[in-house]
Amino acid sequence: MIDLWQEIYGTLRRNKLRTFLTGFAVAWGIFMLIVLLGAGNGLIHAFEQNSSERALNSIRIFPGWTTQSYDGLKEGRRIELDNRDLTDTETQFPDNVTSVGATVRQSGLNISFGKEYVNLSLLGVHPNYTEIEAVKTAEGRFINDIDLKERRKVIVLHQKSADILFGKTHTEPIGQFVNAGGVAYQVVGIYNDQGNSEPSEAYIPFSTLQTIYNKGNKLNNILLTTDGLTSLESNEAFEAEYRRVIGANHRFSPDDTGAIWIWNRFTDYLRTMNAMGILRTAIWVIGIFTLLSGIVGVSNIMLITVRERTHEFGIRKALGAKPASILWLIIVESVVITTLFGYIGMVAGIGVTEWMDNTFGNQTMDASMFQAKMFSDPTVDLRIAIQATVTLIVAGTLAGFFPARKATKIKPIEALRAD
Repeated sequence: MIDLWQEIYGTLRRNKLRTFLTGFAVAWGIFMLIVLLGAGNGLIHAFEQNSSERALNSIRIFPGWTTQSYDGLKEGRRIELDNRDLTDTETQFPDNVTSVGATVRQSGLNISFGKEYVNLSLLGVHPNYTEIEAVKTAEGRFINDIDLKERRKVIVLHQKSADILFGKTHTEPIGQFVNAGGVAYQVVGIYNDQGNSEPSEAYIPFSTLQTIYNKGNKLNNILLTTDGLTSLESNEAFEAEYRRVIGANHRFSPDDTGAIWIWNRFTDYLRTMNAMGILRTAIWVIGIFTLLSGIVGVSNIMLITVRERTHEFGIRKALGAKPASILWLIIVESVVITTLFGYIGMVAGIGVTEWMDNTFGNQTMDASMFQAKMFSDPTVDLRIAIQATVTLIVAGTLAGFFPARKATKIKPIEALRAD
């Protein structure tokens, strides 16, 4: 066995270029397959992670502008949502709507505690806000129904805002009162979200903000969660009915999609999953063809190798070597090259996916209302990498085996004459 390994080492050393070309074809095929699959998985995992942080059965309604003339009114009117729309959302869809809320905003307020202050926007919300958005209560509690009903002056601060206001004095935030534009609010909770940027919002009861800041019955958007809408068709039917109900309140056409903007996360999820499925298939197709190119490269080089060594095989047979020993030499040499360089390609591919994760994994896309990860966990199943390597090993072995077996059947005198 030692003689066999010494002979293989000597052969590889004498044919460095041939060995390198064979190994490069193997390593490149494995490397590209892992990198492509890793990149695709990074995009898919980021989308799945972003989706898991928010309720998929949620819908947000935003005001818009009419794009059609209707009921004697011209197009281009600004539609402003109000409490009447909120009430209709709660009462007109009992079979599909499970919870309803709304938001209203007051921007550019200095919130202070002692000498410290932060400039934030106050967002009036309902208790269901945490069901829909990626807002997690870290301390205390969030806005509840009693706060809403009694129009309490309570506030929920971001963790970073609380650190700025209370950090220097080492004061426990919960229960303290902060000043927001001359109005005192009691801190009842601290929240965290998925964003990495500086906090820009503090939450107070929806009814409190509408009353204190003279918003009347106007609101910024409506949030709701649904039940029983499990397909694209059922969601589209619900949206059409919802436009009809809200359209009756504001005198716009039920077919006017510009009058209100409906952000349905479930339908977005379904469409994106279809796109991700196409992306995954495309990556696999490209990866497989890349792997096939590696197999072709290995096969061609092994064929050339056997052809070049026909003269050598003749000398071995003339000296008494058995055909099986020659076949065994070719097979072991092929396995050694493909295994070694396949491992190198696999390690290099995994290294690149780790680099992608470190470079792009923490980057987020600011979509105004939320932040979303662009890239996350570009891992590749180790079994796939091993299977790809084994495939190349088998391909290289077969590519060397059949021509080598043919060469060993040639008579020594004919093999010695081969060029």
